[in-house]
Amino acid sequence: MSLLPDTARRVDEIAARAQAQGRTPSLALAVVRDRAVLHFAGIGEQPRPDAKTQYRLGSITKTMTAAMVMQLRDEGFFALDDLLYRHLPGTPVGGVTLRQLLGHVSGLQREPDGAWWERRDGGDVDQLLAELGYDKLYGAPFRRFRYSNLAYGLLGAVLERVTGESWQSLAAKRVLDPLGMKRTTYLPVEPFARGYVVHQLGGTLHEEPRCDAGAMAPAGQLWSTATDMAKWAAFLTDPAPAVLARETVDEMCTPVVIHDLESWTGGHGLGPQLFRVGERVYVGHGGSMPGYLAHLSVHRKSRLGVVVFANSYSLTGTSIKEVGLAALDAVVGAEPAARAMWQPPVPAEGEAAEICGRWWWMGREYEVTADGDAVEMTADGHGSRFVREAPDRWRGVDGDNEGEILAVLRDPETGQVDKIDVATFVFSRDPRHLA
Repeated sequence: MSLLPDTARRVDEIAARAQAQGRTPSLALAVVRDRAVLHFAGIGEQPRPDAKTQYRLGSITKTMTAAMVMQLRDEGFFALDDLLYRHLPGTPVGGVTLRQLLGHVSGLQREPDGAWWERRDGGDVDQLLAELGYDKLYGAPFRRFRYSNLAYGLLGAVLERVTGESWQSLAAKRVLDPLGMKRTTYLPVEPFARGYVVHQLGGTLHEEPRCDAGAMAPAGQLWSTATDMAKWAAFLTDPAPAVLARETVDEMCTPVVIHDLESWTGGHGLGPQLFRVGERVYVGHGGSMPGYLAHLSVHRKSRLGVVVFANSYSLTGTSIKEVGLAALDAVVGAEPAARAMWQPPVPAEGEAAEICGRWWWMGREYEVTADGDAVEMTADGHGSRFVREAPDRWRGVDGDNEGEILAVLRDPETGQVDKIDVATFVFSRDPRHLA
């Protein structure tokens, strides 16, 4: 499968303009869906990129750190509302929770103490913790959004302390290997793009060092390719149960905080960033390290995504986020949605068969249909699915009635289904029924 010709030309135009106007030695832009690269635009000569050329991910790494935190939460190692000191005893910033660290609402400042961590080899977890002071807490938790690289260094420290394994080992074992991301590595592996600072005055190139961030690696260490990031994009849209359950990834992609309370164009979940463009909301993350820019965003409903890499520390006149979102919005708006193949419904059995059919409430008609092991209740194109918990008791699992109970009400004399009660709203087979 590939993009429509007009869409492909539009994507190529966005990539070419970004490389030329942005003055970056090379730019790689890939449109991805279902683990595959649908279209690739590689612009520039230093190097001439292809879909297997490594660039540094920067803070996209944080989404993988967050996934590991959620894995260990699901496995019972800790709760997201645990205070940090429970797992890092003695730290002066221990009064914040893991949830607050994930969502950048902990009140921590952006960077750890010491020299600029992105441009030097970092120390170990003990050094990171020893350098922390009370002054790193800028404000009260949940007062406002404050992006914090330090927060993710501390989350990586928690992962190491509760498992006894290094963050590098955990990332490979728990995320990269299960998803087949063999070209996503801790240190660069050829072929990889060298990273540059492009001087604004003369356009001269200064190659940047490629440092090992040490204890700050969970915030921005990894290197990857367009082909591998297609797999990570697919995970965010259609999670692999071997890594995380869909419900957990949905939780990660639910807003914790809105960045800009005036326009509501961006927010943050438990790891992923949220980007609103018009009426659509995309999920992903941006990244930068000295010499590199990266952006990943996906439209979860259509399973489309865009990955953009550049080997410069900035783009003149634009940002890597603007480039990625422009390309994704163009693709989602132009490409036809994948349609599921129609199949005859499986006949309802047992209690599901008893409650399927038409129901009425307050003059409105609702229909209950079988949906595998569940039933779906719909009206005017909107619906909720329910799964059976016990005899005559069903639990809503999505839609407006997620978490609510559908109770089957039976005639006390005949035992036949008489009405259904959804969160205290009683539905009848009688069209004249109002309450």
